[in-house]
This record gives sequence, structure tokens and C-alpha cells, in this order.
Amino acid sequence: MSSEKPSAGDRDFLRALADVVFGNPFTRERMALIRRLAPLAPEDLTSDREALARVVAPKVARFVRENAIAHWAADDRLLLEPALLYVTYHRYVPQLDTHIERQANKSGEPLGAPFGEDAVRELVQMGFAEDRAARFFAFFFQLRRAFYFIGRALAGGSESMERLRQALWNNMFTHDMRGYEAALWNQMEDFSTLFLGETGTGKGSAAAAIGRSEFIPYLPHERRFATNFVDGFIAINLSQFPENLIESELFGHRKGAFTGAIDHHQGIFERCNPHGALFLDEIGEVSIPVQIKLLQVLQERTFTPVGGRERKRFSGRVIAATNQRLDVLRHQGRFRDDFFYRLCSDVIEVPTLRQRIGESPVEFGQLVDLLVARVTGGAAPELAARVLDTLERCLPRGYAWPGNVRELEQAVRRVLLTGSYAAHNAAGTLSEEAALVEKLRAGTLGADELIARYCGMLHRRTGSYAEVARITGLDPRTSRKYVIAGSKRF
Repeated sequence: MSSEKPSAGDRDFLRALADVVFGNPFTRERMALIRRLAPLAPEDLTSDREALARVVAPKVARFVRENAIAHWAADDRLLLEPALLYVTYHRYVPQLDTHIERQANKSGEPLGAPFGEDAVRELVQMGFAEDRAARFFAFFFQLRRAFYFIGRALAGGSESMERLRQALWNNMFTHDMRGYEAALWNQMEDFSTLFLGETGTGKGSAAAAIGRSEFIPYLPHERRFATNFVDGFIAINLSQFPENLIESELFGHRKGAFTGAIDHHQGIFERCNPHGALFLDEIGEVSIPVQIKLLQVLQERTFTPVGGRERKRFSGRVIAATNQRLDVLRHQGRFRDDFFYRLCSDVIEVPTLRQRIGESPVEFGQLVDLLVARVTGGAAPELAARVLDTLERCLPRGYAWPGNVRELEQAVRRVLLTGSYAAHNAAGTLSEEAALVEKLRAGTLGADELIARYCGMLHRRTGSYAEVARITGLDPRTSRKYVIAGSKRF
């Protein structure tokens, strides 16, 4: 690179690097771009961070060392910013990760982060204004938390899990972080999120990944972040509260507001800090009056405790989830359209375990490894192999896992305790239907298998070959053949 001004090749490299810096790290396109910018041998490429950092760091060091930036035009200096941020970010990744590990299990006051002072100073020396440098360091912290919580909570290499990780990242930083950094980093409270998916798929873990990865300012003079990310995420399952207590749990109440209100009570909207998020699980269960009050909070960002008059401001972000079909509830008049449209800034579907296994059969073994490691506190490959063998031996082929990952987690625990696992709903019609739908969505069914599975499902439901023939319109002998074939193969 020239010491006076960047060449056309330099500019092309820096533009491509900016796409890496501000792009979604869970896309295949970004990894392909990294490999183009840092064409290391496969055995030398341990991670995209290591590979590209080896290439970028020397280039940036030369510019800084030779004071070449002073000779650049304003547009070229702006083009260099992502490279400067990239190098500084990766220099502090180990300390940020250690800080997250230390803080992850501690509520209360945030731990000190004195190394942030050094990072801010470095960025200032590179030409960033001090307030902007502190904001970028806060971005670094947010990025590392996003990687930490997405990676830990949402393992799996199936296409649906890849899409889920991409969707979560976009939800946190938008699809292009240029816009996030320029204008949206302090406006994300206006973007609500709605998770859809069956019970046990991991909607709560996905919501927690977002809620614990919100932007938290860094306070240079106090050498710490403004709040503790552990306390920034508050979850509530709305289905567990009776109708007369939901409003109190959400908005709080004042002493004497109703019989039994012997003291003031803070609801979750009041407890949520400005850099946090509320997770309203089972949102499909709440009544129309509660939906109306929640809608008012989302629109006006204010609420009033039960029995109180003072209006309080809510500054956090709202994440909701349901395992119900909202289109059905809306059609039945049990879920307001205006409430739905206020919740759906982003709608994310969490895949079923059936879908994940259908797309990537090896993912089942990976999940068993992960769950055994969680139970035992560390990797236990031999124990995980025994658990996997037991599950495969005890369960019918193509078991639909109606309870999804939550069921698998308890199945792992039961195998560890008893050495066996019995399916509770292996032949349930709802699970069969769901499994058939998942295979249809995945596009993996041949015509014979499709007919055999469908005929078998109808026979188990009706108990009559004649009824199967009537429903399908097949010849009775043909339908019987498909039922028998399906019972043997599937």
C-alpha cells in the first residue's frame, strides 16, 4: 500500500472489509468474503477472526506508523475507519470474553472493566472523537455478548438453525450495522419482536440472547459499563397468572389498590432498565383487556400502576412469544389485530426439533453432546455416546419429539438416571401430522413415502382400512398395501 494515498486496490480491499465488519457474521456470504480477503490454507484457517486479522493488522499498522492517513482525502479516511475498528476490536476480544464470563452468573452492580479505558484511548489516538470512541467500545462489548449467547444457546448446523442465528443477529444490529451505528443504536426500543414456535423449541433461549445483548453504554470515567446485562433481561410467563393478577405483575400496584395489596409492588415494566428487555411469554394467552393495556404501553411508552395516578415511562424493549397460531386467534377475535401489528416489528419462527433433525440428522447427536455437557459441567463424549445409543434403541425410528428440545433435555436426564427412555406420545396423531408437515416443508418426501405415511396415519386414527380407502380415494387393496408398507418402513 502506498504511504501517500490508497491505490484502487487498497480501496477495493477496504470496501470489502467494511462489508465484513458491518455484515451478519452468521451468513455464508460473509465467510466466503473473508476467505477471499484472507486466502489462507484450510489447515491454517482456525477462525475467520484469526485469518482476517492476520491480513488487516499489518496494513493498518503501516498506515498508522507512517502517518499516511494525514495525506488521505476525507472519503478515504472514512473508508479506513472500519479497518481501524476491526483491528482494535480483535485486540480486546480476549478481555471482553473474560469479562462476559465473569459477569454472566453475577447479578447486581456491573463489574469494573478498566481495560475499556485503554481501548477508548487507542481509538482516540486513531482520530475518533472521545464520545464516539466510548460508543464503539460499547459496540464491541455488545458484539461479544451476541456471539456468546447466540453460540451457547442455539447450537446446531441445520439450515433452519443457521437462519435463526442470522435472524437474531439482524434483530440485534439490523441487516447492515452501518445504519445501526449511524442512527439506530439508541432507538432499538421501538422495535418489538415476536417469536413463534411450538412448546419446547427454545423461544425463551432465543429471547434471552436478544435481551442480554442490548446496547449498554461504557462510562470511561467510572471504567465500567452502565448496567449489568444479567439483570437487563426480565422474563414472565403470562399463562401462569390469574386474570386479576396479570396487571399487577406487569404494571405494579400501589398499597391498598385491592384486597391483599398490603404494600407497593413494582411490576416488570417498572423494573426493566433502559438498556434491557422484557420477555412476555405465552402472549397468546392474555385477555383482550390486557392486550389493550399492553398496546397502550407499546404505543405511548408509559404506564400507570394499579391503584396509582402517576404515569411512569418504560424505556426497554419488548419481546413476546407464543406457541399458538395467531392467525387462528385473530380470526376468532381472541387476539387484536392492532396489538399484533404493534408487536410484529420482527417475527421470528423457532424451528422444531423434527425439522432440525430432518435437515441435518447429525444435529441430534450434537445436541445430545451439548446437553450431556450441560448436565455434567463439561465435555463427556463417552457418556454422551451411551445416552445417544440408548435413545436410538428405545425410541421408534422417526420419533417426532413432540416436546422438542425441552423433551430431549429431560430424556437425556432420564437416561442418565435410569438407563432408558420411553416415548410418551410416539404415536400421537398430532405429532405424526406435525412430523409429516415438517418433511413436506423440507422437501424430502418421495411419492411412495408420502402416501404410505399418510395412509398409516389415517389407519391409526380410524382403525379401518375401508375408511382409509374412502378418505384417500384409493382402491382398498392399494390403501391396505400402503398402510402395511408404511408400518414396516416408517
